[in-house]
Amino acid sequence: MKPDVDVLWLNSSLSLRCLHRPLLRELSYRLKVAQWDYYQELDEPATLAVPLTLLHDYLKGLSHPVHLAGHGISGVLGLLYARQHPRHVKSLTLLGVGPHPAVCWQSHYYMNRRLLCCDRTLVLSMLVAHLFGESVRPLARELACRLQSALEETPSPHSLLGDGEIPPGDSPVPLLVCGSQDDVVIPSETLTHWQHWINPYRGDQIWQCPEGRHFFHYFQAKAVSRAMLQFWQSAAIAPLEPLQCR
Repeated sequence: MKPDVDVLWLNSSLSLRCLHRPLLRELSYRLKVAQWDYYQELDEPATLAVPLTLLHDYLKGLSHPVHLAGHGISGVLGLLYARQHPRHVKSLTLLGVGPHPAVCWQSHYYMNRRLLCCDRTLVLSMLVAHLFGESVRPLARELACRLQSALEETPSPHSLLGDGEIPPGDSPVPLLVCGSQDDVVIPSETLTHWQHWINPYRGDQIWQCPEGRHFFHYFQAKAVSRAMLQFWQSAAIAPLEPLQCR
């Protein structure tokens, strides 16, 4: 029997899992939080179709819809799932995901590889500074290694040959979009373009913290958890209801 779950956090990279722990710990003080993991093998095709199918196999076995949440490509996975199976999703929280969901740190990596004609090591070093800021310089080598592993584990639509496309905006369930004002992947002004798809009558929100870069939920775990909890507690989101599975 599957455990009772309020919030399901989606994770598509074992190497970056540690960056989500502070936020999940804060949320677990108030709600029942579970983590759903998917890691792509090197010999598997880079596609989101496989994790979408496996995620549906998991969620259709639960007794009620849950709050889905994820960062970056993992958040995009939640968005695509909500579009396909909205009856299984109570709400969706996207961290570091812009209104054009295909834009992510992986797409920035491949773009720089193509434009700068640099090797992987140099581009990853540059990316660490962009994603985390100068304060993590003592950990730069370790973070670069983690990003390199994440490129191999994550089912990204991007590659050196070109970038994949995902239709913009359009969440069929209550939506919270979170970002950081100093994020270079999803800049503040880009995040606000979500307003074209926001539905305030169902409680949709755009929330930003002043700093934290792209992985702001690691550095600002308490603030992000408060924003998420307030969103879930809003009157516009109905209480959990039993779900008859098909």
